[in-house]
Amino acid sequence: MGTADSSGPGGRPVAAPAAPPSGLLDLLNVAAVVLDANGRVVFWSPQAEELFGYAPEEALGQFAARLLVHEEHWDEVIKLFAEVMESGADWAGAFPIRHKGGSTRMVEFRNMRLLDDRGDTYALGLAVDQGTVEEVERDVALSTRLVSQSPIGLAILDPDLRYLTVNPALERMHGLPAAEHIGRRVSEVLTFMDTEAVEERLRHVLETGEPLFDRHVVGRTAADPDHEHAWAVSYYRLEDSAGRVLGVAHSVIDVTERHQAALEAAQARHRLALIARASAAIGTTLDVAQTARELADVVVPDLADVAAVHVLDSALHGRTAPNEGAARFRVAAVMAADPADAARAADPPGELATYDSDRLVTQCVHSREPVLVAHTTPGDLRRIARDDEAASLLAAAGVHSYLAVPLVARGEVLGAVDLKRTSNPKPFNHDDVLLACELAARAAVCIDNARWYQSVRNTALTLQRSLLPEPPSHLPGLEIACRYQPAGAAIEIGGDWFDAIPLPGDKSALVVGDVMGSGIRAAATMGQLRSATRAFAHLDLAPAEVLRHLDHLTEDVEQTIATCVYCVYDPHRGQCHISLAGHLPPALVRPGRSAELLDLPTGVPLGVGGAPFETTTIDFRPGDQIALYTDGLVETRNEPIDARLNTLLDALTATRAQDLGETCDRVLDALRPPGGEDDVALLIARAQPHGHGAGIG
Repeated sequence: MGTADSSGPGGRPVAAPAAPPSGLLDLLNVAAVVLDANGRVVFWSPQAEELFGYAPEEALGQFAARLLVHEEHWDEVIKLFAEVMESGADWAGAFPIRHKGGSTRMVEFRNMRLLDDRGDTYALGLAVDQGTVEEVERDVALSTRLVSQSPIGLAILDPDLRYLTVNPALERMHGLPAAEHIGRRVSEVLTFMDTEAVEERLRHVLETGEPLFDRHVVGRTAADPDHEHAWAVSYYRLEDSAGRVLGVAHSVIDVTERHQAALEAAQARHRLALIARASAAIGTTLDVAQTARELADVVVPDLADVAAVHVLDSALHGRTAPNEGAARFRVAAVMAADPADAARAADPPGELATYDSDRLVTQCVHSREPVLVAHTTPGDLRRIARDDEAASLLAAAGVHSYLAVPLVARGEVLGAVDLKRTSNPKPFNHDDVLLACELAARAAVCIDNARWYQSVRNTALTLQRSLLPEPPSHLPGLEIACRYQPAGAAIEIGGDWFDAIPLPGDKSALVVGDVMGSGIRAAATMGQLRSATRAFAHLDLAPAEVLRHLDHLTEDVEQTIATCVYCVYDPHRGQCHISLAGHLPPALVRPGRSAELLDLPTGVPLGVGGAPFETTTIDFRPGDQIALYTDGLVETRNEPIDARLNTLLDALTATRAQDLGETCDRVLDALRPPGGEDDVALLIARAQPHGHGAGIG
């Protein structure tokens, strides 16, 4: 392809479009004066009138030397004029001139010889006030030094957003020399940023003239690709004195240290907030699994995307954990920000899992030190997961960083917390390790308290169950069903009991009691009272007398208070004799009628001492049912007891024709969800025609 020229017809050049004038000449206010060969003024510009003070009619035709120069400088001026006119050489310099007003001014001159088409010569003098020139020179020098030596990155872009100039500071920031900036667009240079957004902001400044200050930008440059930097960026539109848009000035200040300090401060506040939340959220119950779930809930998603709490099986059973070989864990909790493959790769909560000695979680509990893998590899995932299939799931979920911290309390390792990151792009770092260790330490103490409490609770429950009677194989004229339900796992075992005792004369004693307090002490006291009740029952005493003897016995047992309902059934008379010691009244259900609470004297609890007890006799015919129970069945913190008692009566009414074992279960289902607030003892008896053996539910 040929090169296009700018010639018009006949080879004449085509004039370029006129450009707007520069404001620099206006700033300098250059005066032009033309002298003929004799030194007379023949041309006089308006700027000359402003500089020298003479109007054109005063200057034209006058000898310039006499008009503008003091007499003592005439010879020198005439000599310089002659040299310019004879040699044609330009002369430039400063010279004192006389202003019309009589003052002397220093003026910068540039003089040159002119030749017209007739061969006549003239002298052209361009003059500027020296003060104005020096001011411009100072501004230029200052600007040059500021631009070249400033630590602030500076650039000027033309209206097409191409670089015209950049200073050394910006070269260093971008990691590119000036030559690789000049003439290139922003999008070609700032490849490490969202250049579309940058150019949009630059165009807005160009179009509106509204500057943009301190726009914060974060990214990585070719100068330092391994570290993130932050800059405060400002844009200004450049215009000349006539308002012509020259381009955009672009300033960049590196604020990485300030940005990093702000990030660290924000992270520190976040960690403190997380620790504060953990202090309130972890350890709300004395249940190992619940405490583990609370820990996992705190760390996801603020610290990890997936968390699993592994408790050593040996720690749950009070044994010392081995410090070598495979480790056997009970998975207490698993939490994931998203139900992804990483969560499915974890062992199901509540199950036992064995991890070989080469697994990272095993190394964590053996060494009692955190294990950090900032950037995981396929080999690392195989050492994290329980098997190859789980490792594949972790890889598919995008697990890229791993951290395990031990659960250590009172010098004993209890397990480990296993943390993974998938959607969070940042790897675990040293600060994350410190935070995870702090959270794990707090949780470990709570888990340790829970496991020891659970051990004591299990002992109390074992004692409680061992002290409860086996239902008798035969009671005359009675069908009986009994249930005992302990309190929730996070609540201590109480002293509730039931008993059914055969008596002389085909009579039977039915007993339900509740020792105030909880734990092993309450269970042991319950055992004493149950044994004493059986002993007094065999004396064939009236119920009130039995309670009086129990009350007297209880006075000798330190700080023991108990409630009790004691009932004696006589099948020959078809009667029940009942006495209460501060206990809730039994519920009676007769065939064809709704269940009702018996209106009996309540009496005072055993252990108060000195108060009499009363015996009440009611008819109890075949088909009648009586239900004895402890307060744990009907008392809760959230509902009034009257409503709960009505629910009990409704359940008994609805189930009166069923098997008594099923009746007990339905009553418990209606009133007592799993994990209730107190122990429950329940005994339901139904009268049968005399001569029928007892049925035990």
